[in-house]
Amino acid sequence: MWGNAVKVARLRGIDIKLDASWFLIAGLIVWSLATAYFPDQMPGTDTATLIVSAVIAMLGLFASLVLHELAHAEIAGHFGLRISGITLFLFGGVAELQSEPVSGKSEFWIAIAGPIASFCLALAFWFSALVAELLSVPDPARVVLSYLAVLNLVLFLFNLLPAFPMDGGRVLRAWLWTRSGDLLAATRRAVGVSAAFAYGFMGLGLYAAFTGTVAAGLWPILIGLFVLATSRAALAQLETKSALHGRTVADLMTRNPWTAHPEQTLSVLVNRVFLEHGISFAPVVENGALLGYVDLQIVRKIDRENWTTTTVDDVIESIGPDNTVPSQMPGLDLMSLIFKTGKRKFLVADRNRLIGVITLSDVLAHLSVFREVAASSVHKMVK
Repeated sequence: MWGNAVKVARLRGIDIKLDASWFLIAGLIVWSLATAYFPDQMPGTDTATLIVSAVIAMLGLFASLVLHELAHAEIAGHFGLRISGITLFLFGGVAELQSEPVSGKSEFWIAIAGPIASFCLALAFWFSALVAELLSVPDPARVVLSYLAVLNLVLFLFNLLPAFPMDGGRVLRAWLWTRSGDLLAATRRAVGVSAAFAYGFMGLGLYAAFTGTVAAGLWPILIGLFVLATSRAALAQLETKSALHGRTVADLMTRNPWTAHPEQTLSVLVNRVFLEHGISFAPVVENGALLGYVDLQIVRKIDRENWTTTTVDDVIESIGPDNTVPSQMPGLDLMSLIFKTGKRKFLVADRNRLIGVITLSDVLAHLSVFREVAASSVHKMVK
């Protein structure tokens, strides 16, 4: 999501960025305030004043969200964690932690800091609006301050909803984590609660849409989908880290794979290696030395009538850092390489000697077993 983010400022060593979706919501806020909300609050006000007031209110929202996220960053720094950036997007903002909290206590205080900041801002804007009214300040200033007070109160309440990975969901996970001492189990239960809230949001949105207010129903549906997707993605990321922690490629790879010889024709390769053994990827070995690999994708580039005259050596993909990994590479580093290169299959070699092959399927199979074991542990804890 953050690939399109634009850096707009740097505060206390933290980059402040705007995702492309933020410009959409900013435009919608200015338009709705200038054409509906502010005209109701300030009847008879000229169009230019309404637009300027709407832009100032939008900038106030921007500042409020940044301060909300900076509160997270401040407390994270207190616990020895660093935030590299803050990105504002369609549904609010996110502080980008370079590492995760190490305890339920630190998670709680980092998570609750944002809502507390929003509540304090709500009080500050409310008090400022009250003073403005007592001093008979012109209506535009008073109305903008009142709007920002209400907006920050809404942000405070909304962020306290126990929907992970929102602040309230992280507070819930912190409490579950402190009780059980198991971060993964706590995350699973927090994600379960989040799913209930997400489906609730979507249900409200659908009800609103079917009762005639389609526009009003769209936001709850989008928020529900966002919460559902991000909570499941956060859980999957944590499961991957937990499953691969302490694991190396040697623990996950397929040993003694079927191999090809450089002098084999593609016809022999396809019939006696690929089809006979049900594989589509084969290391190429000669006299114990690993030369590279050949796969079905490479073979398909050669016309079939030429398979009997084309050898493996003619099409071999030589070993290199983008297709060959050492057996002691950490599993998490392998996953990073998979995402970076887009490759799903790798040779495993030490000093050009074939040790095995590792594929994304091997990693996913390990993750699947890990999830089943973890899920059964959670069920036992609940019982």
